[in-house]
Amino acid sequence: MEMRMIKTFQTIVKLGSFQQAAEALQYSQPAITLHIQKLEADLGTKLLDRGKKIKLTEAGKIFYARADQLLKEYEYLTHTIADIQQGKAGYVRIGVSEPTASHRLPAILSAFVEQNPRIKLSVRIGDSKLLNDLLMDEQIDFAVCPSPEVSLETDFQPLLFEPMALLLYDTHPFALLREVCLQDLKEQQFLFTPPNCPIRIRIEQLLAEKLDGKYQSIEISNIRAHKYYVQAKLGISIAPIATICPAIPGTVIKKIADLNVGPIVGILRKRNTPIGSASERLLQDIQSALLQHNIYIPEFERPSKMA
Repeated sequence: MEMRMIKTFQTIVKLGSFQQAAEALQYSQPAITLHIQKLEADLGTKLLDRGKKIKLTEAGKIFYARADQLLKEYEYLTHTIADIQQGKAGYVRIGVSEPTASHRLPAILSAFVEQNPRIKLSVRIGDSKLLNDLLMDEQIDFAVCPSPEVSLETDFQPLLFEPMALLLYDTHPFALLREVCLQDLKEQQFLFTPPNCPIRIRIEQLLAEKLDGKYQSIEISNIRAHKYYVQAKLGISIAPIATICPAIPGTVIKKIADLNVGPIVGILRKRNTPIGSASERLLQDIQSALLQHNIYIPEFERPSKMA
C-alpha cells in the first residue's frame, strides 16, 4: 500500500469526484482510477461506490476515518528519518573520563542540546579501561578519555594535554613555597587513583625515579574527591589542574617545577565501525572545543598526531 494511494482516496472523498481529485493532485484521471483500484486490491475490499455521486462503503468509512492519521504518521516518520540521516535527531551514547566529564563536557553538551533539541544523549563516566570495554561491547558510540592500552580494534585521536599540579593542605610545610620539585616530596603520603589508572602509573614511575620509593600512599578511586581528602589532611595529591581548581578552603595548589607530564585526552573510537550522523556531529563539536582549549604539550609527551 502506497501513501500516495491513500492521499488520492482521501482527496476523492473530500472533493466528491475523481476528476476534481485528479486536478487537485495533478494526476491524469486514469492514474487516479488506477490508484483506487490498487488500493482496494491491496485491502481486499471495496472502498467507494461509483455512481452519479461517490459514496463510501462501510469499509470505506472506516478507512477514511483513519486515512488522515495514517498520512500524518507517515509524514512524521518521513521527517524523523530525514532528521536522523541529517544528524538532527537520534540517540547518542558517549563515554567520558574525569576531569573532562565534570570540567569541560557540560558546557559542550549544553550548547549541543540547545542546537539539537531532538537528539537524546546518554553519558557514561569512567576510566579509560571501562570506557574501552564499553566501546568494544558497543554500549557507547565513542569515548573522550586518555588513551587506554594500544589496541588494533580502536583508534585514538589525541586532542588536549591536561597539565598537573600538587594539591596540599594549607598547613603543610610546602604550602608557603612558590613551587616544589619532585625530589622534595620524599616521605610524603600521596593520594592515588586505582593501579590501572594511566595517570597513577606515570606518576609512580616519576616518583620511583626521583624518590627511590620513599613515600606512602592511600588509594582514592575518584580523582575529583582527592581535594576533600587533602582538606582532611590525609595526604597530598598530584592531579590534573582541571580536577583540583579552584582550590577549596583548607587546600592550596602548587606548581611542581620538574613535572612535565599529564594525561592526553582524545577521542577513542572503534576502528572501522561507523557511527550515526548525530553522534558524528557531537564528536566534531567535542573535537573542536577541546582543540580550542589545548595548551603546551612537552616535546617528550607530545603525541605524533594532534588532529
